[in-house]
Amino acid sequence: MEIKNLTTEQRNPATMHIDSMSTIDMVKTINQEDKKVAVAVGTQDDKIARAIDEAAKRYSKGGRLIYIGAGTSGRLGVLDAAELVPTYGIKPERAIGLIAGGKDAMYVAVEGAEDSQDLAKRDLKDLKLNKNDIVLGLAASGRTPYVIGGLDYAKAIGALTISIACVKDSKIGDHADIAIEAVVGPEAITGSTRMKAGTAQKMILNMISTGVMIKQGKIYENVMIDVKPTNSKLIDRACRIIHTTTGASTQKAKDTLKEANNDVGLAIVMLKTNCSLNQAKSLLETKNGNVAEVLNK
Repeated sequence: MEIKNLTTEQRNPATMHIDSMSTIDMVKTINQEDKKVAVAVGTQDDKIARAIDEAAKRYSKGGRLIYIGAGTSGRLGVLDAAELVPTYGIKPERAIGLIAGGKDAMYVAVEGAEDSQDLAKRDLKDLKLNKNDIVLGLAASGRTPYVIGGLDYAKAIGALTISIACVKDSKIGDHADIAIEAVVGPEAITGSTRMKAGTAQKMILNMISTGVMIKQGKIYENVMIDVKPTNSKLIDRACRIIHTTTGASTQKAKDTLKEANNDVGLAIVMLKTNCSLNQAKSLLETKNGNVAEVLNK
């Protein structure tokens, strides 16, 4: 399909006169369009769930979440990767965002970079891609050559490939193990896929990466237990997490956190099971460090 015929490139009849609307009507119109995003993403629930399950298996074997894309899609991948590090206490090398054209492309368009399939292959080779890795290819239009090249190389290596597009029957979907296609319709501003398409991609990435982290035991109930208490603010947050999940007093939470060498999950297990430090460590070892699996038995 020619670019001009893609859903993401069509003119939106609801915004034909957005340039002459009052500011409040402009805002309301864009808001109405944005409401369509969650519905479109919801049509892909089964595929997103499958992506989480398959990605979690690979990640637990040491695989990495590797995002590839160009322009807005590439920036969203870099953002998701970067945010996982402080949120879940993972090592930076476990979540990597690749954008066509390299770091400079985060701020300034790099001409021609997205049109090169070989460039993505080189970028993935530099990372020493392996079969345990997960490659998420993002392209609102569903046809970016950089993404196609990356997905093809990843499949050849045996890595899990997931595509995320905002058009039906996307080209990148033909090159992925799991094709997620949230069709959000024409943008309020024709072709400006940083809007609805970008929001949809961000929502999908939020679900996939969060789901993978949940399955790694990074969450207990609905709190982040791998927060690293490296300053007074974070120590206070860690103590509050322990207090709210165990019912222990603030002082008891603080004392147990110190005994557990600032390991929030370990402190929670100690308090919830009334175990010693070593006993709690042993329990966690039997469940690969997954607090929820230890306590929700």
